[in-house]
Amino acid sequence: MNNPSIVIFDGVCNLCNASVQFIINRDPQGKFAFIPMHSALAHELMAQHEVQNVGGDTVLLIKDNQCFMYSDAVFEIAKELSGWWYLLNLFKFIPKSIRDYGYRLIARNRYQLFGQRATCMVPSQTVRKRFLHLTDTVNHEQP
Repeated sequence: MNNPSIVIFDGVCNLCNASVQFIINRDPQGKFAFIPMHSALAHELMAQHEVQNVGGDTVLLIKDNQCFMYSDAVFEIAKELSGWWYLLNLFKFIPKSIRDYGYRLIARNRYQLFGQRATCMVPSQTVRKRFLHLTDTVNHEQP
């Protein structure tokens, strides 16, 4: 992988894990790499990009040395996926405050809506190389 875009996600969230699988299945060129939110590397990258006061309910995308959050991260990811997913960017006309409110509403209730795992997912051998610092992740429990 040459300088992939990095998706930082909640490793115990079922919705987040399904989203990671969704991206992998639509990213045949391997443009994306993944890091669980609760890893030291994720915290290091967030500090480098001066991302503060975000919880595990926030997907982050680091692309071209920029950090995207909330709905902006979703739109940036969609641009790179195979198929017609780039068309999601047509919804960027919706004011960011409204898009991000919808994002946060789902994210805040993701465990109740989609459930959670006791530990971070373990990727299959075929996609393992796309998960950065696997040995760095820690098991944790969410309230």
